Amino acid sequence: MSLNSIRPWRNIERRKSRVIHVGNVPVGGDSPISVQTMTNTLTTDVAATVAQVQAAAEAGADIVRVSVPDEASSKALKEIVRESPVPIVADIHFHYKRGIESAEAGAACLRINPGNIGNEARVKEVIKSAKDNDCSIRIGVNAGSLEKHLLEKYREPCPEAMVESGLAHIRILEDNDFQEYKISVKASDVFLSAAAYQSLADATDAPIHLGITEAGGLTSGTIKSSIGLGNLLWMGIGDTIRVSLSADPVEEVKVGYEILKSLGLRHRGVNIISCPSCARQGFDVIKTVEALEKRLEHIKTPMSLSIIGCVVNGPGEALMTDVGWTGGGAGAGMVYLGGKQSHKMSNDQMVEHIVEQVETKAAELDNAAAE
Repeated sequence: MSLNSIRPWRNIERRKSRVIHVGNVPVGGDSPISVQTMTNTLTTDVAATVAQVQAAAEAGADIVRVSVPDEASSKALKEIVRESPVPIVADIHFHYKRGIESAEAGAACLRINPGNIGNEARVKEVIKSAKDNDCSIRIGVNAGSLEKHLLEKYREPCPEAMVESGLAHIRILEDNDFQEYKISVKASDVFLSAAAYQSLADATDAPIHLGITEAGGLTSGTIKSSIGLGNLLWMGIGDTIRVSLSADPVEEVKVGYEILKSLGLRHRGVNIISCPSCARQGFDVIKTVEALEKRLEHIKTPMSLSIIGCVVNGPGEALMTDVGWTGGGAGAGMVYLGGKQSHKMSNDQMVEHIVEQVETKAAELDNAAAE
């Protein structure tokens, strides 16, 4: 019996959308909400770009986007696609020919910006290339680059203008018998983004790519993205996400997964439940958690670990986690396995011991899943 069936207040009913594919990754419908990021290397530096793609994929990225600003980049894209372990999206902003070249180079998806890509005739050429090369398209509306006529009509970027832009380009794709598309309506303002996405969700059954664009640095951007994306995901809106941070792309992937994990929408790796620490702690909780986060990055198996400094909440939290540690006295703590009290262990051995217990439990879960 699932937690959702016995705790109905945990349920999130996802919006009904149709399914498209970005390479071998399904997006939409009941497919897992995929996590994306984008490289920040020069695309013409193939080795550096591939290394960043591989690092993101190792962190859990399902899809990686690569900027294609010029012809040299679209030529380099072919080798990047060949060496990438995940589908590659080509980011096309100004020149429609880059979209054509990227589709021919093997991109799994083209991201086109309606405000910058050009007239309908050029969009049609991009659509033909996408069709010919089995490539999907993301309509990427951005509040900072709306079409001139929409800014004149609405006087400023607003949800109505963003959705009107997106729907106009949906019509172009559908008029050309193209259905393999998803759409985003991003802004750096959380309120503007949320309002636009809510209106968009009511207006189309296309898969939705969620993001708060240009969210900021690691801390501020994480908070802004968590609020914006978290609220939309909680409403059931969103089929794929990208957390936009002024940080390493790997950090974007980590934050994306943490947002999804907190809502029970994706499960990957160790979910650490830990206290903020106080004078009651029987060990240094903060340093211990920092060490464990690094030591357990290699675990992909979904599981839970509680690290609680004292016996006030420790035993209760440990009852609900796969592995638990509750701080005690005399330099030792209690280890819980499968929600049950198991044995004591000295604090000076706790990190190594917890890593060992988590690895053992992960192997057990993996074996059980394989049977």
